Amino acid sequence: MIANSTRSINSSETVVASLEVVTLSGNMPVKTFAQKNHLPCHSWPLEVVPGEFDVGVVVSFGCLIPERLINKFPYGILNVHPSLLPRWRGPAPIFHAILHGDTVTGVTIIQIHPQRFDVGPVLNQELFHIPENCTSDELEGALATKGAHLLVDTLMSLPERLVQKKKQRHSGATFAPKIHTSMSWIVWEELTCEQIDRLHRAIASRIPLRTTWMGRTIKLLDFVGKCHISLSDQRSRTVPGSVTYQKESNTLAVCCKDGWVGFKAVLLKKRLTAADFYNGYLHQVLQQKTPHVAAEAQFVSNRETAVSCQKRNLSVL
Repeated sequence: MIANSTRSINSSETVVASLEVVTLSGNMPVKTFAQKNHLPCHSWPLEVVPGEFDVGVVVSFGCLIPERLINKFPYGILNVHPSLLPRWRGPAPIFHAILHGDTVTGVTIIQIHPQRFDVGPVLNQELFHIPENCTSDELEGALATKGAHLLVDTLMSLPERLVQKKKQRHSGATFAPKIHTSMSWIVWEELTCEQIDRLHRAIASRIPLRTTWMGRTIKLLDFVGKCHISLSDQRSRTVPGSVTYQKESNTLAVCCKDGWVGFKAVLLKKRLTAADFYNGYLHQVLQQKTPHVAAEAQFVSNRETAVSCQKRNLSVL
């Protein structure tokens, strides 16, 4: 986004006098919005800045911008980043905030750097307390709203903000890499109920959690969280990856590092409810009641599976 002039957020006055949009190629939502609202739209990469503008703004852009273009803007180019920088620099800060159990995040407005992402000086920053059980999609929506207001607040007093800008501190810097399919494999013996819950809330809307059963990949759907199972099931199946069917709640309960977690459905060849999977697959195997078959009937994921998947670079977001 490239803009001219800032004054006030009051409804009777204008914050941005003129606005044009620059997007990556393809069917980007911002391009659709610009076209519907009759905003001039340009495709990246730009060889020259199309006109005279005061300031540029980038959000989730993913491309380094050459210094010669940055210098075309008297106030530089601002980036709206959905984290409290320097924590979670990188392309996936929202996912990692959920994945790592952060209780606080926020939005940061920085000036961009021509050679490195997310390291520029801070002009404005605002905290956001992450609600309990919040998903990455919910957090994204909340931070988008907060970021829009924070950007306008920054533009209203941009010259003063630039004078008062602060270098990012080095301590506390963390990196938020892209989300990969490899992250969706549940290593049952390593992950706790809470960690699986966070993993689900972080990535499952884009990449379903998965494991293997009898040598076949199975996607785990409709996560219900920590399960309480009967004492007899606990005694007979306490190995991580052990799976049992809870008829009263129509749930597949799976043993992990410190307890049991539940799923209401799976995707094998097609989507199956927990009852369908139990009746069509699991029950027949468990009826054989031999140690060898019982071991094969467990859900299995291991680090080698995840690493192999990551090397193939599948489903990168």
